[in-house]
Amino acid sequence: MQMTERHDLPILVTSLPGPKAQAIIERDKAVISPSYTRSYPFVIQKGEGAIVTDVDGNRFLDMNAGIAVVATGHSHPDVVSAIRKQAEQFIHMSGTDFYYENMVALAEKLAALVPGPSKKRVFFGNSGTEAIEAALKLARYHTGRDKFVAFLGAFHGRTMGSLSLTGSKAVQRQGFAPLPAGVTHIPYAYCYRCAYGKQPDTCAVECVQVLEKQLFKTILPANEVAAVFVEPVQGEGGYVVPPRKFFDELRAVCDRHGILLVADEVQSGMGRTGRMFASEHFGLEPDVMTIAKGIASGLPLGATVAKAEFMQWKPGAHASTFGGNPVSVAASLATIELLEQKLVDNAARIGARMKARMDEWVRRYPIVGDVRGLGLMLAFELVKNQATKEIAPDLRDRIVDGAFRRGVLVLGAGSNSVRLSPPLVLNEAQADFALETLEQCIADAV
Repeated sequence: MQMTERHDLPILVTSLPGPKAQAIIERDKAVISPSYTRSYPFVIQKGEGAIVTDVDGNRFLDMNAGIAVVATGHSHPDVVSAIRKQAEQFIHMSGTDFYYENMVALAEKLAALVPGPSKKRVFFGNSGTEAIEAALKLARYHTGRDKFVAFLGAFHGRTMGSLSLTGSKAVQRQGFAPLPAGVTHIPYAYCYRCAYGKQPDTCAVECVQVLEKQLFKTILPANEVAAVFVEPVQGEGGYVVPPRKFFDELRAVCDRHGILLVADEVQSGMGRTGRMFASEHFGLEPDVMTIAKGIASGLPLGATVAKAEFMQWKPGAHASTFGGNPVSVAASLATIELLEQKLVDNAARIGARMKARMDEWVRRYPIVGDVRGLGLMLAFELVKNQATKEIAPDLRDRIVDGAFRRGVLVLGAGSNSVRLSPPLVLNEAQADFALETLEQCIADAV
């Protein structure tokens, strides 16, 4: 009996890249900025859920979600309907100069969702880096201080202010000096000592205590620090999950010195970790939270959500022509409804299923040094030798390319990790297919 083809799994019909994809890539080379990073030659034509089809008819499983953006999957019908309905009413009016109801409704929703009982206010921009820029300006405005603390391995964006916080890759900063002054980077709550089961709580606390035991006593007066910026789960740095002690200590240090604590949830928020926000896993109530990526499931939108007592700047102090665009807002409201109905729970369930299987890779494959993550924000680290933990970025790149050649789209994170951040609609069959494919790639690389 002939088996029915599954349309929710990959199928490849040409060599990669196919002829149409190759032609578009050649055109791209002539006119698109060479600063863009492309890991492999995938040219999308259509997306539905967790499946994307290229211009040659090859079907792939997207374990990237457009870099953790399309939380509800590609072109979810409810999101598409909300976009269409709003576009037919009006597309733009600029919420910084005029009023429209759906922007208020979204602000009310976000203010209620962000952890903590404090009253919140919301500033809307277009992206994650704009949300960070707003947080930088707000922190200086509120505190009257001019300095900031960020973490090694952090990624907060590429505009000049957020780039000064970013500590992920040298290439992201090289050639752009001088960056805005006043940022000090300290170690994140993670090192090979704690990564492999030694003393995670001790290491986490030590990382934070660098502030009070060393920096505040020497080169960084505490009363000049406006804010500490931190990713609850470090994204570009390798999907690193700290112990709760890290945030307990960080919150206490900030409170002792009147420093704002800013949680960058641009990548980890909107259900990605199996909670609406990763901060919830750690009992963390930030003073300011930055949100983007999954907030509108593909449309440009960013939000800076702050305790109302801190967001007290005067009219004209900060604004955005397109921030809170009504079409993006409509998509966001539809996205949040889907997340609350089932997708956050699905991320927790499917993510736990995947991680349980991935945890076995450390035992099965000598080149897998670590598996980590929460919900559908997962990663595994490639090493040359488990005993020495020497990193293996070349092996990581081979696995990323090998997965593409088998119909699964993944990306790297940090120097030697592969990240999995699929749409939150991912089903069990798709999760199993992705892991089986990666197991084949890992086995080939051993």
